Amino acid sequence: MEFTKVGTSQLAVLIIGTVIFFAAPLMMAIIWKVKKKEKISTILIGAATFLLFVLILEKPIQNALVFPTLMGLPYHGAAQFLDANPVLWALVVGLFPGVFEETGRLVAYKTLLKNRKNRETSISHGIGHGGIEVILVGGISYVTYIVYALMINSGTFGTLIEQAQAQGPDSVAQGYAIAAQLAAFSAGDLFLNIVERIFAVLYHIGASMLVFYACRDKKRFGCIRWLYCSIH
Repeated sequence: MEFTKVGTSQLAVLIIGTVIFFAAPLMMAIIWKVKKKEKISTILIGAATFLLFVLILEKPIQNALVFPTLMGLPYHGAAQFLDANPVLWALVVGLFPGVFEETGRLVAYKTLLKNRKNRETSISHGIGHGGIEVILVGGISYVTYIVYALMINSGTFGTLIEQAQAQGPDSVAQGYAIAAQLAAFSAGDLFLNIVERIFAVLYHIGASMLVFYACRDKKRFGCIRWLYCSIH
């Protein structure tokens, strides 16, 4: 199998992106801690909330229900029904992060962070939650892309595609799409990814603040929490 080789400029952009996605969240956490004298444990609890409620709990359940073939499961009736109803599919996929991530924040504030009452606590939690997502979604993904790019240039990526054939045509198509994307990757693509991650972190900080205030003042913010979790 022949694939377009990934150029030096594309590799350079991928390496720069990897450094940014790993370094930026760490620098943000350090600057915030030093400036506000916040406990680093609050930031780490925010990161742990994401790891537990998103990666360990949400994703396996969501994939088993909506994307069973990704987990090596048969294409069952529930997945077929959702695929046949795009609006319902979007609703279910959208509800998963809303339910799990906001529940995670709620649990964190009610347990490990129950004695931390200041507003900075919620921001620290959001920095940890959003920061670890940047590292995993951005940094780890870019490391994977670099490995794929090196495999393409060395001629070993075709072996990976051949192995993916056992998982079905979708996996093979995804492999070809990745190869084409890497060959055309540019600084503009990196810029868009950085902007998207910035908005994601800001969102997580805002969501953490909202749930924080909802926990601290149920009379004023309880209805907002219910509305937020319902539409998220």
